[in-house]
Amino acid sequence: MSLLSAFHQQCNLMPDNIALIEDSRQLSYQQVQIQASLISSQLQTIQKLERVIIAIDRGIDATLAIFASLQMGACYIPLDLKNPAHRLNYIIKDADAQVILGKGQCPDWLDFPELWINIEQLPISPSLPPVAIVQEALAAILYTSGSTGNPKGVALSHRAMGNFVNWAAKTFNIQSGDNIASLAPFHFDLSVFDLFTSLGRGATIHFVPAKFAMSPSRLTSWLSEHKITAWYTVPSLLSFIALKGALNTTPLPYLKTILFAGEVFPSPQLIELCKLLPSASLYNLYGPTETNVCCYWPVDRNALHIEQVIPIGIPACSSILKIHPETGELLVISANNLSGYWQQGKLNSALLDNTYSTGDKVSINAKGEYCYHGRLDRMLKCSGYRVEPAEIEQVILQCPDVEHCAVIGIKDSTSGQRPVAIVVLKQNKTVADIIKPIKQKLPTYMQPCKFIVLDCLPYLANGKTDYQQLQKQLEIK
Repeated sequence: MSLLSAFHQQCNLMPDNIALIEDSRQLSYQQVQIQASLISSQLQTIQKLERVIIAIDRGIDATLAIFASLQMGACYIPLDLKNPAHRLNYIIKDADAQVILGKGQCPDWLDFPELWINIEQLPISPSLPPVAIVQEALAAILYTSGSTGNPKGVALSHRAMGNFVNWAAKTFNIQSGDNIASLAPFHFDLSVFDLFTSLGRGATIHFVPAKFAMSPSRLTSWLSEHKITAWYTVPSLLSFIALKGALNTTPLPYLKTILFAGEVFPSPQLIELCKLLPSASLYNLYGPTETNVCCYWPVDRNALHIEQVIPIGIPACSSILKIHPETGELLVISANNLSGYWQQGKLNSALLDNTYSTGDKVSINAKGEYCYHGRLDRMLKCSGYRVEPAEIEQVILQCPDVEHCAVIGIKDSTSGQRPVAIVVLKQNKTVADIIKPIKQKLPTYMQPCKFIVLDCLPYLANGKTDYQQLQKQLEIK
């Protein structure tokens, strides 16, 4: 069964219901189906179409491009267009995509102009019925930060994404008449709920204007105006709203379901949000991109304490969770699990005995709930994004004025963690000499919040960088 099967059913049941709203533009279910089919009819001319890059920002047009790709039996690969050009071109080359769907003229940064298709200037041709798709076929490749110094593609099948989509629809009772706020970028796995759970149940997606992300009071007014009933977002944004969203004067009576994931929600801010939204049900969803959601916790307001971290809860999506007896690492067996990592144009296995090793340390509390205790490796969670410090280090070491560097994380009350760069510079060089070229090569959420200059890095007996010592020195500072 295709990831779009439920959407097509809704198109037959309620073709005139509104599916997508972006500013003053809106499309019905039937219009989405027709316009996506028009795009897919152009893709049929491309032989052996398997992977499609989506170079369009979150919104109606990107949704149409994604649905068109899936209807043709291809998987979609969404780009974060705010990323530096070299990172975008790396992803395009690594994905070995056959086409890039965009809007307008081919951008100057693109190294592969021959792949560019402007969806705004496609000729009209007969639309085709959806292609038959097997469940194990890839539906999406979502690129995340990679430990090798380059992004890595998490390959997800129709089976994996569909399993989460169906679980979320039932668990959170998404239905026709719901208004879903969508703010998650399409390269972020939170968007799977926005696009496929919502449209598979006949709900209406309202794309949140990006400018409101930094204006909490305007965002809450927008949520109220559009009678939003469900929203899946990151704790940092919800914390922002709790503190500065004017919820005392802008009630949200229609908002019945709030889902959050991507980082730890600080208990004081969550407690405040619960007070301000007494009628809303809140859920903490946990899982790396490789598993989507494998664990969740319906927020128990009576169990919230300022000094206690909230649990990640109980198994979700029929997942089987295990804890490694020696390391405490969470192991996941789930239909949600990735098919593998897409690297250099091919799929590489990522599971051992059908199990994904998360790299997260967990325990089980007296109530039988899983609790999260941080990463076993060096990975950071920055503003909801997984960040491999090694990738930042690789970029910094490309700077000719840097001899050595190490990147570690510090806690941040709003964004989870933030990277700090410890550098050893060449003689007579300063941080001012390296900041600009480094920031030009990294997405905003991966840019170090602080640079610390040392004469040399501490090393272990085996010659490896002593990251624990650096962390201690940073905490002392």
